[in-house]
Amino acid sequence: MMYVRHLDEALVDHLEKRKEALVLLGARQVGKTTILKKISPDALYLSVDSEPVAQALEKYDPAVYRQLLRLQEKVVVVDEIHRITDPGRAAKIFFDHIPEVRLIVTGSSSFRIKNKTSESLAGRKVEYYLYPLTLSEYLNQKGIKNDLAFPVLDQLEHISTLPTEKAYTFDLQAVLGSLLIYGLYPFLVSQPNDDVYLKNLVDSAVFKDLLDLSLIENRQAARNLLRLLAFQIGSLVNYSELATKLNIEVKTVRRYISLFEQSFIIFTISPFSLRARGEIGKMPKIYFYDVGLRNALIDNFQPLEMRPDGGALWENFVMSEIVKANYYGSFGYQIHFPEANVSVITKKNLY
Repeated sequence: MMYVRHLDEALVDHLEKRKEALVLLGARQVGKTTILKKISPDALYLSVDSEPVAQALEKYDPAVYRQLLRLQEKVVVVDEIHRITDPGRAAKIFFDHIPEVRLIVTGSSSFRIKNKTSESLAGRKVEYYLYPLTLSEYLNQKGIKNDLAFPVLDQLEHISTLPTEKAYTFDLQAVLGSLLIYGLYPFLVSQPNDDVYLKNLVDSAVFKDLLDLSLIENRQAARNLLRLLAFQIGSLVNYSELATKLNIEVKTVRRYISLFEQSFIIFTISPFSLRARGEIGKMPKIYFYDVGLRNALIDNFQPLEMRPDGGALWENFVMSEIVKANYYGSFGYQIHFPEANVSVITKKNLY
């Protein structure tokens, strides 16, 4: 089955019209390799998970890199490039010294690529982000609906003109009930309600890269911090309170949360202020890109009717749909939560 994603057209357009390296970032298991093999099936795929490939790339030698290629390839994909010591330097060698080959690189953790490539690939790359499925992508891949609309943003912007009820040809309540528990990772389209997969994903997606890159010194504190955040999705985050509960420094809490953000596990929403400076230093709200991963962290896969956090799960689900739609649709909204009981949507702001 040919899976359709919102990002398909943008990636195809890049390969057809742009010369810069294509950098595709996203968490593990969100479908980066799948989408690239669909849009560029004849590309040569070099996985850094392969030790011979990793060793060759670590030499940073154009002659060695050429030995990895075959003459007929026009596109080369370096998969999981963030796992080598200096991914930006490696990508620059491909781009500058092997210009006859189009370069695509993927990474599961944006911080390593963004920090290291910001100088090495300045003016030579365009970054794209792939997230867990949107609701419309899920419905498309399940064969329920054909379009890839953004129903969340459509309803927010035109709420006054929408009918109070809408007829569906499928059981929307049942679909949402499942997605709020198990989430929207692509694997679950064919293997629904697989809590074992999600539990295993917690370690591979959340901690593997961070530990491999020696960016987390205290694994237990990091896991406990992420669990605390999972228990308070949609609530204001008090860094000092978290530090006290975990018996670690506030700066460590802030750094770990930043790493979780850069690993596409969580995202933060700041409060709205009429003055941009007014938003600085105020407590944000934190959400997970995928509620299934969140539920795996707290080891709770009970159905909605049996759990007290149904409202928080729904809020997280809607916010993640808004963030994904805002990016894929290039709407350019600034997303905030109101400090007062206000609900306003303007051309560039969602509150």
